[in-house]
Amino acid sequence: MSFIARMLGIFIQSMPPGTPIGIKDLAKRLSIGEITIGKALRELVRFGYLERSLESLPGGRIATRTVSFNHPRAAAMARCRTGRAPAAPPVAAESSDEAPPVPPVSDQASDPVEPAPVAAPPEAVPEPEPQPEPENEPAAAPPASRLPVPRDPDNPGRRRLACEVLAELRRVDSRLLLGERDVRYLAGGVEAWLERGAGVEALVGVLSARLPDGLRNPAGLIAHRLTAQLPPPLVPLPRAPAFVAPDPFVNCTECDLAFRSPTPGKCKCCRGGGSGS
Repeated sequence: MSFIARMLGIFIQSMPPGTPIGIKDLAKRLSIGEITIGKALRELVRFGYLERSLESLPGGRIATRTVSFNHPRAAAMARCRTGRAPAAPPVAAESSDEAPPVPPVSDQASDPVEPAPVAAPPEAVPEPEPQPEPENEPAAAPPASRLPVPRDPDNPGRRRLACEVLAELRRVDSRLLLGERDVRYLAGGVEAWLERGAGVEALVGVLSARLPDGLRNPAGLIAHRLTAQLPPPLVPLPRAPAFVAPDPFVNCTECDLAFRSPTPGKCKCCRGGGSGS
């Protein structure tokens, strides 16, 4: 129900019974246009706060009778129990030969079921909109079981390099300042990246890119990125066969022909009885 309809319903309930509440009568009392008043009255009828009926007056004229209820549901229940409409005061309205679409003159009758004073209908309180969740920053660090670990943890040199990478992140961005406890906790995840072939520069770029505004938990952000963006292991490259050096050149002791042989001696032709060239 609109605000104008609610205020108009409260104003009608505040007037004594029998007061004309037609559109023109209300327009004289309120600083509202007749079109707005007509829309508000139709809205009150639709919600059950007003009831309109046609009545015949002496002289063959027809008038529209309007009854205002302060509790439409209770009035409807009373009509169902008694089988008739609740009593209303006499009509004090101007009549017409035909009932107009919007009644120019009407009356108000108090509700016999609820004689208590009527308060304004409570306005619906809008539900608060859900706050958007911050991107790229988890609420807390993931559990230790989710943080990637290297397949071969027994590598002191790689462990030392991982701790150095984490400690040096504050040189890239001062918001990535980590404590010693966080460095020890995150070093295993960094080792897993290095074990899978990730370079130090690429790793630092992933951990320091697009930091959210108002970063409060750098360790949680780094743990999230180490887990969510873990690269797949690289397929080992095929190795070339080992190089085998050829036999050195030697001269034939009989024909002085150069040929390859691990030891000095005769060439193939001289060993077979032929002459060398």
